[in-house]
Amino acid sequence: MAKKKWAGTTYGNGAMHRWLIRLLRVVDVRAVYAFAFVFVIPVCVFLPGFRHSYRFFRRRMGDGRLKAFVRAYANHCLFAQAVIDKFAMYAGRNFVISMEGEEHFYRLASQPESFMMMSSHIGNYEIAGYSLRSTQKALHVLVYGGEKESVMVNRDRMFSLSRIHMIPVSEDGSHLFEINAALSAGDIVSIPADRIWGSPKSVSVKLMGKEARLPMGPFRVAVLLEQKVLAVHVMKEGARGYRIHVTPLAYAADAPREEQLRQLAASYAAEIERILSLYPTQWYNYYDFWNDETDSTLH
Repeated sequence: MAKKKWAGTTYGNGAMHRWLIRLLRVVDVRAVYAFAFVFVIPVCVFLPGFRHSYRFFRRRMGDGRLKAFVRAYANHCLFAQAVIDKFAMYAGRNFVISMEGEEHFYRLASQPESFMMMSSHIGNYEIAGYSLRSTQKALHVLVYGGEKESVMVNRDRMFSLSRIHMIPVSEDGSHLFEINAALSAGDIVSIPADRIWGSPKSVSVKLMGKEARLPMGPFRVAVLLEQKVLAVHVMKEGARGYRIHVTPLAYAADAPREEQLRQLAASYAAEIERILSLYPTQWYNYYDFWNDETDSTLH
């Protein structure tokens, strides 16, 4: 994985976000999609993120130049929809949600022990927080601490309707104590595991045919605290639909700790590959994940 910081913030400022929420209360979400496709996405073609998306399709997916460009463009259109849908939910709009593997979540949620969910920047994970709910356990979601205030306020308002709490990543590492406290209380902790955050320590995995580096923290916490782990991805299907994929991540309980960590990270990487095989244009990864820029020039 490239040693670059992932900013993790939503584009725009507070005034723009408030305006978008008000607009989505009265305008069909598809009209806002159309505006983004015509006036916003063409500009993105000239930004660095588009180059990284194009590179992903060329080098990891093996696409030809035209197909890679088309899929990179589609990727940006879907990302715009994911952002708009988030604000549509803030505005009170609902989407049709279907689930695959939800029995794994509800089985663990019905037990007294805590468990962890691992996500990635694939699909629209925030919608999972509004859909996967437990009456027995609180859900604690690790979020980027530098996110825009307007987004954090709306998240807090939406999450307050259920037992969902945000844990902002902090520079002093205090979020680690909150994670430990939540798991000690028998609750659920959700952590993104495809971006290095906090500690620079990482674990090497094979991902899409090439070595990549994932943050060690989420996997080490799970192994040290002997947690059951689910991978959760929320994927766009049609203008008004999403499908939640819930998959258990396996590692051998009797293996040495370091081997358990590697097994869990490999299981997570395999699930990312599976999801991308189904939804190749929904990984919103806009930096050089594999350090491909050092291989050769983009073509």
